[in-house]
Amino acid sequence: MIFRESRNLPSIPATMRSAVRTVSAAPPWSLTAVALLVAGLVFLPLGYLVLRASQAGDRVWDLLLRDRTLDVLVNTIVLAIAVGFTAALIAIPAAWLTARTDMPLGKWLAPACALPLVIPSYVGALVFVAALGPSGYLSDWLHDTFGITEIPSIYGFGGSWLTLSLFTFPYVFLTVGAALRGIDPVHEEAARSLGKSSIGAFASTTLRQLRPAAISGMLLAALYTVSDFGVVTLFRYDSLTRAIYVQYRSSFDRSYAAVLSLVLVAFALCLVVIDARARDRAAYYRIGAGVARRRKPVELGKMRFPALAFILLILGVSLALPIGVLVAWLVRAIERGDEFSGLVDSAWSSFLLGLGAGVLAVAAALPVAILAARFRSRAGRSAERVTYLGYGLPGIVIALSFVFLGANYIPGLYQTIPLLLLAYVVRFVPQAVGSAKASLLQINPRIEDAARGLGRGWKGAIWSVTAPLAYPGILVGFALVFMTVVKELPITLLLRPTGMDTLATEVWTAAGSGSYGRAAAPALGLIALSAIPSILVLGRMRDIDVRGEG
Repeated sequence: MIFRESRNLPSIPATMRSAVRTVSAAPPWSLTAVALLVAGLVFLPLGYLVLRASQAGDRVWDLLLRDRTLDVLVNTIVLAIAVGFTAALIAIPAAWLTARTDMPLGKWLAPACALPLVIPSYVGALVFVAALGPSGYLSDWLHDTFGITEIPSIYGFGGSWLTLSLFTFPYVFLTVGAALRGIDPVHEEAARSLGKSSIGAFASTTLRQLRPAAISGMLLAALYTVSDFGVVTLFRYDSLTRAIYVQYRSSFDRSYAAVLSLVLVAFALCLVVIDARARDRAAYYRIGAGVARRRKPVELGKMRFPALAFILLILGVSLALPIGVLVAWLVRAIERGDEFSGLVDSAWSSFLLGLGAGVLAVAAALPVAILAARFRSRAGRSAERVTYLGYGLPGIVIALSFVFLGANYIPGLYQTIPLLLLAYVVRFVPQAVGSAKASLLQINPRIEDAARGLGRGWKGAIWSVTAPLAYPGILVGFALVFMTVVKELPITLLLRPTGMDTLATEVWTAAGSGSYGRAAAPALGLIALSAIPSILVLGRMRDIDVRGEG
């Protein structure tokens, strides 16, 4: 039985209290110290931003109130809201059609709808620029076929919105899909028995129950949009991340970049708080395994094949089109005799960085997850909440803070792999914390009590009993960190050692010079490398959502 605790419950029955009680009211000081150290690392970027912004003195308010500051903030907010709602409009029907209806190929298409997460959004943007840009494939076809010489520009808001929506809708799809698997279909069946159509019954019953999950997924899509750097840069859309990067690269006075970063962090943290509240209010319980009725697929009738066409259209644009265009570019590059001599080294660098960051993130996350899941401790709750600040710290902000830290205080580590891995951990440790905690909460603490009763200490009980049982969630956390690290762009661009290239930087360098053929090989390598852990994540995602909370 899986349930989510709600703050609105007036009381918890005694039998249920025994299932969620903690191992001890007083956590070991060593565990608390390590968890607080991890939380302190997450605070480093915020400390840098405050320090750098304070150097502007009285100019801070002038910088904040600049017309450009307001413009890029509004642009970022509008884009985040538009992407969040569009992702929901795509994902909610797709999740329902693949999970609850008799649509053909539904069981096969459900995991496919999550696969666009494998494609880095900046790779998708590169493809869309080539396909839909002024001199792209669509423009050439319209000119040759119909004599049309001008098409609407994809640059700016339109291209950014389209690309980010198509590559973030899986966040909503996964959260809504997980909720659909836990919602009893009896209400939807009752609505259909009263004469409502399949779609009407879904809209009037199940859709309301899906609201918290949908909001959570939308906020994840919005957070991704807020932190995105590659898409808005390729489409020349003035969002906060692009403005920060341009300001950092073009000015000796980086106080304005720090001020813009604080604005970005403040907005992202607002989304994190809203996300947390949406999750706290989600309280859909099952009393026992036998209460939920067996789901009978909803019969779509004449709408079966239009529904299938809708799913295939989405997958065609978000999955088949990018991969197909990249393969075509690669074939042309090979025919031209282009060399890809550094591809193996870049792929190996990406793999090692993902592996190292995944291991370190899991190692940093476990003390926080154990403290939060197993002990009634204010320090544990605080450490967990602080680590989630990583969701509100875009990669470019973390990169700038570690550039400052390395250049001014630890020059021996500046532009070295250890500092790069540390920045990755700060950015992505929430993924490992969430998934590890989710698995720990699904394990009855009485098992640990039994081990302690046999003479083991709390460490022995955790590592010999709990950790092996929580292995699936820990592995998911590692896979999520690995997958996101190999795709990470701004942190890698600013902190990588001199002369070191990864698949992500190879794609970015080739795209910057307009060499799409050269970008194809590392882009396909990046997708293949990301696909390995994504298969694991999708296999374990039935009980653990994308934030890792069961």
